[in-house]
Amino acid sequence: MGAGHGHHLHFHGHSVVHRLPAHVKLVALLGFVVTVVLTPRTAFPAYAVYLALVLVAQRSSRVPFAYYAKRMVVETPFVVFALLMPFVASGPRVQLGPLRLSEAGLLGAWALLAKGTLGVMASLVLATTTEPRHVVAGMERLRLPHQLVQIMGFMVRYLEVVTGEMARMRVARESRGFRSRDLRSWPVLATTAGALFIRSYERGERVHLAMLSRGYTGQLPVTHPLTATGEQWRRAGILPAAALATLVVAVAL
Repeated sequence: MGAGHGHHLHFHGHSVVHRLPAHVKLVALLGFVVTVVLTPRTAFPAYAVYLALVLVAQRSSRVPFAYYAKRMVVETPFVVFALLMPFVASGPRVQLGPLRLSEAGLLGAWALLAKGTLGVMASLVLATTTEPRHVVAGMERLRLPHQLVQIMGFMVRYLEVVTGEMARMRVARESRGFRSRDLRSWPVLATTAGALFIRSYERGERVHLAMLSRGYTGQLPVTHPLTATGEQWRRAGILPAAALATLVVAVAL
């Protein structure tokens, strides 16, 4: 078994999923998510198959399920919105205990929860088994827009720097007796956010000048070209291929 380290999402390990190149996993993830999105809302058995496929992929990664579960909190906004849909949607109503809920809202909430949960679970398989820098390199290998890849690369590299700066500013505030308790503390927090933006912007300028002085011409060098074997493509293709077959059967029935 591995242990999580380095980044908050990546879990160090040596499973078959970990060893797959990043660009191969990105293509597999995209294929699976697109298939789930295209699935009709009423094809309930298909969603059960998708869930089983994702759980198999998670199991194959050898990442503890608790590690996944803690990071599923990112889905909270989707869950809140889905819970509100049966109350605010229009159309025929059904009686559920003391509540009168919209039929269209219930079906829409189910679809949002099912597709959103499956998408998040599949994305976490990628995130927990792939280092962020490898994800960026995989995007470059897939020839995504160059500027977009560079922006994501810098974000990955300097996110921890910015969060560290924010933590130091928080310690400085608290060492001076500041405590965020009510709305009156918002001006101080707003000032802190502004100072953090200015410091980050100035740091970005210094980094850019340092890169130019070292010969940067708008394109970062590729130090570790990514390659994938036919076997790795076949292994990664099992998930989207099985999902696509499930969708075809569900539509045919």
